[in-house]
Amino acid sequence: MQNTIPSTDTVPLTDTAPSTDFGANDFASVIDVIRDYFDGLHHGDAAKLKAIFHPDAYLKAPGLRRSLDEWLEAVANRPVPVEQGRPYEFRLLSIEVIKDQAMVKLECPLFNHAYLDFLGLLKENGRWLIVNKMYTDLKDEAL
Repeated sequence: MQNTIPSTDTVPLTDTAPSTDFGANDFASVIDVIRDYFDGLHHGDAAKLKAIFHPDAYLKAPGLRRSLDEWLEAVANRPVPVEQGRPYEFRLLSIEVIKDQAMVKLECPLFNHAYLDFLGLLKENGRWLIVNKMYTDLKDEAL
């Protein structure tokens, strides 16, 4: 048996050391998006929410589909939770970042609802944005 060493023309060589953050920067960036999402919901800040969604994002719930613009208009025209004295009880349940995509599971209690959100994010042009939102109201199950 003969040991072989690959030639340098088949093994890419770089002048820089491999990354040692193991995706920590991307993970932190996704968490920043989620923080803005929670803050935007709590403060009824449609502009803050618009900034973290991709323009072609769609929001989907059982029996309901909304474009981003339709949803942002609803946010802008509904009562504002912080002004009603509602608590900030949003919770990040799970987050998975794989390369340039992320899936996030959240508890989003709003008004008299117990929403469970799944947000899909993509990193494009160096920036993480929400490209898809699926949600349901867990409160309906208790009835």
